[in-house]
Amino acid sequence: MKTFQDLTDIVAKLRGPDGCPWDKQQTHQSLKPFLIEEAYEVLDALDETDPAKLKEELGDLLFQVVLHAQLAKEAGNFTIDEVIETVAEKMTRRHPHVFGDANLTTPQEVLINWEQIKKEEKGGSKTSVLEGVPRQLPSLLRAHRLQEKAARLGFDHPTVDDAFAKVQEEIGEFEVAFRQGNAREMEEELGDLLFTLVNMARFLEVNPEDALGKTIVKFISRFRYIEEKMAERGRPFNEATLEEMDALWEEAKTVLSGNK
Repeated sequence: MKTFQDLTDIVAKLRGPDGCPWDKQQTHQSLKPFLIEEAYEVLDALDETDPAKLKEELGDLLFQVVLHAQLAKEAGNFTIDEVIETVAEKMTRRHPHVFGDANLTTPQEVLINWEQIKKEEKGGSKTSVLEGVPRQLPSLLRAHRLQEKAARLGFDHPTVDDAFAKVQEEIGEFEVAFRQGNAREMEEELGDLLFTLVNMARFLEVNPEDALGKTIVKFISRFRYIEEKMAERGRPFNEATLEEMDALWEEAKTVLSGNK
């Protein structure tokens, strides 16, 4: 059975004088796309509920973490042991209700206290609770996280009906911009509409990134069904009428399992 130390030794050897030419030329910047890719492959494995694949993808992600730590060690910045020590101390410090005497009984109380601890850790230099949301997140996910953090401080619609009303309001404003033919206003109002839809999803406890991802998968499967049926009929896709494609789309909704 290989251990964590075995993995760090392997990474050090890959980066060593007799190591891999590819690994030896990597930098923190050159590795950024691979870190993101491996994280998304973990998400795919989670969606597929495949334990064997999840195990493999978590390993690939862990490899990226250890590789970044090795680069930092070579530069004299920090080691993987210091990475572990830092996160262990942070998790202990931010869970005083588990490792200390704090009395926090609900998830909401835990989240509020978490943000307060983060602010204290930064010595008051953190001016906004929103600063902790990475700019590189996909926009839907970023909007969701920003709204969650703002809601913890009470900046939120009182009820789900108020959230629905805001969606309707933004649809109206977007339509006005469209009727006026104002491209800049349309872009702005579409952004506002998407933001309110994300907020609606938060009220319903639906992850908007996951919801849109599932719809994309559904769209692909149905569109491929149309392509296959057109091919079976021996007709080029670009010769199909909209009515014909709509009929096949409705057929795909019935035929493809799990779709309605």
